[in-house]
Amino acid sequence: MFFDYRKFADRFWTWRGYEIGYCAEGLENQGLEKDKPAIVLIHGFGASVGHWRKNVPVLAQKFRVYAIDLIGFGSSAQPKPSDLPYTFETWGHQVADFVREVVGDRAILVGNSIGAVVAMQAAIYAPEMIAKTVLINCSLRLLQEQNQLSMPWLKRLGVKTVQNILGNRAIAKLFFDQVRQPRSVKQILSQAYVDRSAITDELIEILIKPAQNPNAVDVFMAFVRYSQGPRPEDLLAILPCEAIVLWGDRDPWEPIELGRKSFTRFDCVKEFIDIPNAGHCPQDEVPAIINDILLKVS
Repeated sequence: MFFDYRKFADRFWTWRGYEIGYCAEGLENQGLEKDKPAIVLIHGFGASVGHWRKNVPVLAQKFRVYAIDLIGFGSSAQPKPSDLPYTFETWGHQVADFVREVVGDRAILVGNSIGAVVAMQAAIYAPEMIAKTVLINCSLRLLQEQNQLSMPWLKRLGVKTVQNILGNRAIAKLFFDQVRQPRSVKQILSQAYVDRSAITDELIEILIKPAQNPNAVDVFMAFVRYSQGPRPEDLLAILPCEAIVLWGDRDPWEPIELGRKSFTRFDCVKEFIDIPNAGHCPQDEVPAIINDILLKVS
């Protein structure tokens, strides 16, 4: 059964033959603020346009705002990994082409978690179109193959073992069927969010509905086993625009001190801003703080 989830993505664009969902608000600002770049919001793993539902209307008061579902997530197509690889290169090209073809103007890319890595990759592919990047709790890619080399050998062996086990579709589906249950999603979010009141039924629906699509397990398998591709440090070293880094100071998955130590040594990073009492997704947990910062980025 195919579950078509379009609650927040009300527009569609065809990219390489695949349907890509997105939303757009504040387009009437183009005439009044034609010198101001648009903002493009890029979600993290397993999320979608809806994860920016508390940000888009506020930002649209000043900017032309777009939020896009990366291919494989949300309302976008979920081709099999054998037809399209789920990599940062793929998603970077998708976002770069979106800015060129849909936004049609210079843009500020704002990404959360893996979306921050995608934002940097897209900026490298389309430097003439990207004015700035804003990286919110950027994925540190601790399981990337180069980072794995610094792990104790036993932990590295454990990671590889789990990745190999989840390479079996039947086993991966059993695991994924448990992960995409409301109770499991709520437990995972309880780790990522400091303020548990932000874990609403609506948020759980945003994460669960697209995961019911038939190829969702294949997307999950592809990403869990993906240890290649760039690390944030690799992209920051060649980023053609400035970056502003925002970080929830109580993120259990991407520790702020690791991010600060790694990111602040690059000249392109103009600010590193701690977001107090916030976890991995501060744009959803403390949206007023994030919105205030983003309204000043141009």
